[in-house]
Amino acid sequence: MQVLRTYLGDFVSLIFPQLCVACRASLMANEDLLCTDCLYNLPFTNFHQQPDNSVARQFWGKLSINGAYALYYFNKGGHIQNMMHQFKYNGMHKIGNLLGQIAGRQLSQSVVFNAADVIIPVPLHKKRLRERGYNQSACFAEGLAQKLDATVDIDNLVRRVATKTQTHKSRFARFENMKEVFEVARPDDLAGKHVLLVDDIVTTGSTLEACGIELLKVPGLTLSIATIAYAE
Repeated sequence: MQVLRTYLGDFVSLIFPQLCVACRASLMANEDLLCTDCLYNLPFTNFHQQPDNSVARQFWGKLSINGAYALYYFNKGGHIQNMMHQFKYNGMHKIGNLLGQIAGRQLSQSVVFNAADVIIPVPLHKKRLRERGYNQSACFAEGLAQKLDATVDIDNLVRRVATKTQTHKSRFARFENMKEVFEVARPDDLAGKHVLLVDDIVTTGSTLEACGIELLKVPGLTLSIATIAYAE
């Protein structure tokens, strides 16, 4: 019976192939979302092994953080951009959970990140959330939580203002666009906790910085940052 199911699965895959969300190659019956080649050979940063990595340096002098991390390098037109487009705009929220698990396995090896108590995704405004149907950063957070001994809090950090797109803005303009956009709804829940703030892609870091400023107003809170990709 198992052989028959495997044969039928291979036959269905031949007629209606599932495609890798990164390279668009046909997936084999035992592959899910990512082909084996992409699963192991996408451009990992290994920032969990480099405390003074490029993401961390973006926040020097701006935020007091324990550590900063991105899973992959983001290159325009590359496989990561293909995957992130599927994730954010084509309803494939399962990608976030998978990438969270991959990142979580790396971060569980780090004494900085495996000490996180709470994982908080950068929030979407409620209007954008209704349009998209899910918060991509929350999907990533849920995958991370499966590999780290931490809980996910999706509604404590709130986006009060629906901001305009950050595309083509300078770093200063991006930060100005994000000022006073976020607030912490229940600071007592986070007092004394190590918070891992997560987002999908970090470019200038303005959104994460604005979130971090609000979170660090909570007494005794320590902050780390993790993203799926880093755009150089």
